[in-house]
Amino acid sequence: MNESQPRRQFLKTTGTVAAAATLVGSAQNYAHAAEDSTIQLALVGCGGRGTGAAHNALSVKAGPTKLVAMADVFEHRLKASAASLKKYGDRGTPPEDFKFIGFDAYKQAMDCLKPGDVVILTTPPAFRWLQFTYAIERGLNVFMEKPITVDGPSTQKMLKLGEQAKEKNLKVGVGLMCRHCHARGEAAKRIHDGELGDILLLRAYRMAGPTASAHSGPKPDGISELMYQIQRFHSFLWLSGGAVSDFLIHNIDEACWVKNDWPIKAQATGGRHYRGDNIDQNFDHYAMEYTFKDGTKMTVDGRTIPGCHNEFATYAHGTKGSCVFSSAGHIPARSRFYKGHNIVDAELSWKYDKPEPNPYQVEWENLINAIRNDEKYNEVERGAMASVTASMGRMAAHTGQIVTMDDILNCDHEFAPTLEMVTLDGPAPVQAGDDGKYPLPMPGFVKDREY
Repeated sequence: MNESQPRRQFLKTTGTVAAAATLVGSAQNYAHAAEDSTIQLALVGCGGRGTGAAHNALSVKAGPTKLVAMADVFEHRLKASAASLKKYGDRGTPPEDFKFIGFDAYKQAMDCLKPGDVVILTTPPAFRWLQFTYAIERGLNVFMEKPITVDGPSTQKMLKLGEQAKEKNLKVGVGLMCRHCHARGEAAKRIHDGELGDILLLRAYRMAGPTASAHSGPKPDGISELMYQIQRFHSFLWLSGGAVSDFLIHNIDEACWVKNDWPIKAQATGGRHYRGDNIDQNFDHYAMEYTFKDGTKMTVDGRTIPGCHNEFATYAHGTKGSCVFSSAGHIPARSRFYKGHNIVDAELSWKYDKPEPNPYQVEWENLINAIRNDEKYNEVERGAMASVTASMGRMAAHTGQIVTMDDILNCDHEFAPTLEMVTLDGPAPVQAGDDGKYPLPMPGFVKDREY
């Protein structure tokens, strides 16, 4: 077999349906042959975040875990991920026959597990609900990366799937790891107990230079349109929800945690200033104002422009003082309170002064403990609401309108309505125009959809 030829295509071109059935069958036998105490894992989506999640899953202290299958649409990414995970020896080294390439690869990988094992879903978010559906059918516990939805229709689907998972007593973790941070948790408890008084204002920032694949130039030769878009998934709204959904969701979720509520509407601005020959669908700056039902405001600023002031933090202001809920990224949070609204040492009234364990690891410890102890554990609703809140602000910026939670949840603009029919060699749900550029938001001109 040519190493560059996807295994899924190999099975098709050789016409050996029986061989494919034998492969899946042997995978199931292998899975059931494992020790009862070992929780088996399948990694679906072998990029950086997926590989990181697999590292966390294999590092848990609550009993043995073992990676038995991997899946991706890019063979080079699967190979790189597999090489990184070899450090765990046999526990991190699936057999070559259990490494699957293609759009059906997620099913093949999950078929290697037995009910009660864990599948890690870290593909671009567009595929989350589709793959979660199959995981529920297979009776698998799930860890899925954020965001878990990209628009209103996919959020409705995900909320229903979350209820189905509860009915089957499946444990589901969502990669909003800041919710598992010890420092943020202590700060949130103190705020909810009234230490800051009534919350008056929440502020969140993620302002940096170009990030991940959110800036993309024209498609190069030698790669299909669909595979190019998947490779650059932060650039396309149907795949990721764009820069707002993937990058700002953590700070949005943190601020909503402080408020202990979700906003009811949003208004926003944004635009494209320094894009060069980039053809992606993102704005390079967003300024969003959310309103909660009691009238409290939350402002969220995002920027991916080089050479500007950078900030990555979440703040809360109350009638009794203020809080730096998180600062300088995801870890350490360095959560702290101030007597007034000036963030200066002289006004410091409390700070979290204990060691901060990595929340990426803590969320996995919590999930595996819940599985082993059969505790209720389902983060789907919270993950879906954080995702749709991000989408609400993004839609407000992209349309130039006030967008309510009901508006976004009931919006009929589904970014990828034929997702189930997408094939490896088929067309992408969004196409470039004759000028090589993709549809862009046009605030004020297109008011009822984002592109």
